[in-house]
Amino acid sequence: MALLEVRDLKVEFRRRGEEPVRAVDGVSFDVQPGQTVGLVGESGCGKSVTALTIMGLLPKRGPHVSGSARFDATELLSLSDRQMRDRRGRDLGMVFQDPLSSLNPVVPIGLQVTEVLERHRGMSRRQATVEAADLLDKVGIPDPRRRLDEYPHQLSGGMRQRALIAIALACRPRLLIADEPTTALDVTIQAQILALLANLVRDTETALIMITHDLGVVAGLCDEVNVLYAGRVVERAKRHDLFAIPRHPYTHGLLSSIPRLDAPRGDRLSPITGSVADNIPWTTGCAFAPRCPNALDVCVEVTPEMTDDVGVPDNRSLRCHNPVERAKRDGEALV
Repeated sequence: MALLEVRDLKVEFRRRGEEPVRAVDGVSFDVQPGQTVGLVGESGCGKSVTALTIMGLLPKRGPHVSGSARFDATELLSLSDRQMRDRRGRDLGMVFQDPLSSLNPVVPIGLQVTEVLERHRGMSRRQATVEAADLLDKVGIPDPRRRLDEYPHQLSGGMRQRALIAIALACRPRLLIADEPTTALDVTIQAQILALLANLVRDTETALIMITHDLGVVAGLCDEVNVLYAGRVVERAKRHDLFAIPRHPYTHGLLSSIPRLDAPRGDRLSPITGSVADNIPWTTGCAFAPRCPNALDVCVEVTPEMTDDVGVPDNRSLRCHNPVERAKRDGEALV
């Protein structure tokens, strides 16, 4: 049984006098215990809004949410604010994108960790302080007892991100959501953070949702990948299958735009034309059609449904009228 089941999740932002904006448009996916699931796509495709909706962190005024997000058979979207506060931290943890703005700048790191332990695990201040130092040590922060008294601006970017992970893991949540946790970090620190998350998932059996636009992160961490575009999942596959044979033109374009070390010198990249704003409504056809090199007349006339990819033995789902042709299993290049 899946730990988290998201079904037909829709989030629409409404402002008086303006057309509503649908940021998430029918997203569905499952997360199994101990599994790492990736939500991948360009900025604006609905990844972070999906995560904030699951965590119950959207503003009260403006968004209209429908669909289902069931965690361990409990419908999260119907819980009251008080019930969600009890769930957050204890069962659900989240590592936000920017640690400098996510941490309280006028509160010491130690207090930000201990308040979670006192609130959800009923520890005394003395017990929580000892546990907080141990958590900072586990996430690789040197001299953890001294760091408890320091403020976020006194830590480096990597240490701030580690502190956020320590806070998210303080109550040993069963599901952890990481929203682009390596943004603005140098590549060495990125590798350390990703290795830390991978080890924590392996050691604690915590399920992880990794939100990112970096396919390198996906390649090294995720078990299953959901590729989002304009608020909908357009391709779902196991990690190795997705990289070996990308079927949706958007996925193929993302992979083709990545520099390769084995490419000839001077070889030009193949970027996806246009921008995320160049789309059509899903109710009309395929939102990616204006940017798609494989677009047909039907792509702007009929909305593609999410279906199993016929003839592929690796349990893949696809939303496309004219997918990229499959490569032969003998190693022939993709066409």
